[in-house]
Amino acid sequence: MDLKSELLKSIWYAFTSLDVEKCGKVSKSQLKVLSHNLYTVLNIPHDPVALEQHFQDDDDGPVSNHGYMPYLSKYILDKVKKGMFDKEKFDDLCWTMTMKKNFRRVPQGTLLSERDCFKLFCLFNLLSEDRYPLVMIPEEVEYLLKKISTAMSEEWDGKPMEDLLSQDATVWEEGMSVWTFLEDMSAGRLLSVTSAEAFSLALDEVFLEIYHSVLKRGYMWKKGHVRRNWTERWFVLKPSSMAYYVSEDLKDKRGEIQLDQNCVIESIPDREGKRCLFCVKTHSKTYEMSAPDQKQKVEWTQ
Repeated sequence: MDLKSELLKSIWYAFTSLDVEKCGKVSKSQLKVLSHNLYTVLNIPHDPVALEQHFQDDDDGPVSNHGYMPYLSKYILDKVKKGMFDKEKFDDLCWTMTMKKNFRRVPQGTLLSERDCFKLFCLFNLLSEDRYPLVMIPEEVEYLLKKISTAMSEEWDGKPMEDLLSQDATVWEEGMSVWTFLEDMSAGRLLSVTSAEAFSLALDEVFLEIYHSVLKRGYMWKKGHVRRNWTERWFVLKPSSMAYYVSEDLKDKRGEIQLDQNCVIESIPDREGKRCLFCVKTHSKTYEMSAPDQKQKVEWTQ
């Protein structure tokens, strides 16, 4: 799924949350606020004067002449650049708008926290069919539930989902909306879970893997380039990068290694009291790391 289609899914929820009468129309004043928020969260430079002109209360301008979708495409989505904005903040904006209108607050003692609901909303959008209104088909629901079960180190039990689907044939035929999905998850009708804390930790792991494309994360020792001393860092590996931080809270990022086809990963002999050593060679620098054990060294370098 391309970035534009991905963003459009979340924007669709934000737009429909403003469509109170469910007639496919939203006032210009509300669309102006939505557009301003999208410009800001997507980090797109914009002219406030031009924005005012686009949403004037007359019959002129791009919104009046062509409708909001062409405006959204030309003035916002076509200007978005991958890596120039925080995707999670963008989705959080759209989620906050839609959940106020469509989702009942999670009562105390249920399986899902509000943060869990947000993460499931994001995963739902990634796995949902590319048609509107957005739905997730049973096969994708099962895929996600299996991933969460595996992350909890539990064997997948498909009976709760089978029982639920047998009571509602339309889900098999038409798919499941995000609100039905969240309601059934919160009530424990889709997955048997004994510990809400274990579920939340497992969901976080799956969220990092699917949403943030995190392949691996963990502590390793890294050799400095200036003082040449060894410092423990928290590493996060993605398909095209390896970032390292002071700790796992990710608050203090110390650097990022860009991985491309020209990078070379080599095993190096144990030395300086460090074991399980390897290095990543880029066009400008060589980064030396020490993994905790041989198994993790293989996982980091494979």
